[in-house]
Amino acid sequence: MKQLLILYLFLVYNLAFAQLKVVSWNIENLGKSKSDSTITYIANTLKDYDVVALQEVVAGYGGTQAVAKLAEELNIKGSKWDYAVSEPTTGSSYKTERYAFLWKTSKVKKIGKAWLEKKYSLEIDREPFYCTFNYNEKAVTLVNFHAITKSKQPETEIKYFKFLPLEYPLLNLLFIGDFNCPQSHTVFNPLKKMGFASAFKNQKTTLKKECKKKECLASEFDNIWYNTNKIKISKKEAIHFYEDFKSQEKAREVSDHIPIWVEISLN
Repeated sequence: MKQLLILYLFLVYNLAFAQLKVVSWNIENLGKSKSDSTITYIANTLKDYDVVALQEVVAGYGGTQAVAKLAEELNIKGSKWDYAVSEPTTGSSYKTERYAFLWKTSKVKKIGKAWLEKKYSLEIDREPFYCTFNYNEKAVTLVNFHAITKSKQPETEIKYFKFLPLEYPLLNLLFIGDFNCPQSHTVFNPLKKMGFASAFKNQKTTLKKECKKKECLASEFDNIWYNTNKIKISKKEAIHFYEDFKSQEKAREVSDHIPIWVEISLN
């Protein structure tokens, strides 16, 4: 009886303090151009995480199919996965694309439908893709985003992010993706004043075309912004997947960005 009580308390403790592993990856043109072996490699890279946010899913034929194929690959690796793919983004001044979420159904439950940002879709070229998940009886809404390129001044659309917590006051927003802008930029100051912090600082996430003096990364673009009053991060890492390849050229067949992940608990 005593052993059963100890086991019960152990399980309750681990359930209460379990962590959720969330990963973000700009996969660069995820579509029919990705080979089966590349999809398998991506699945092997992502299989140990709980929720995946992908940017740069091809808007046309092949994008949604590639996400489905990735989910199939993940499903044969020990856990049941589900996924959601956005409609194409609506901005007309730059390349339209889709976003995707994939998640382990044993870890989280999706609440309602995922949706593209409506109110600021004209101001933000590739409007964010939202999905709310229930984890351990608490909810978190991931805001998946891919900004316009640095040359087009992504800060001109990131500045609208300060309005999103007010637009969704009942949601615990976690901004995740490729901002094409370093976390030190002043455009993020309003979010910081609202209690948000970047998970990564001074972490370069884009691949150079060639490594120079063992330096293979170029720019500090990808990040995860979280509300410090509602979310605690216990661990964070960048995945240097390019080290698995003999050359940058081969690595860039997978993506020109590296994935980043955090381990979170919800307050």
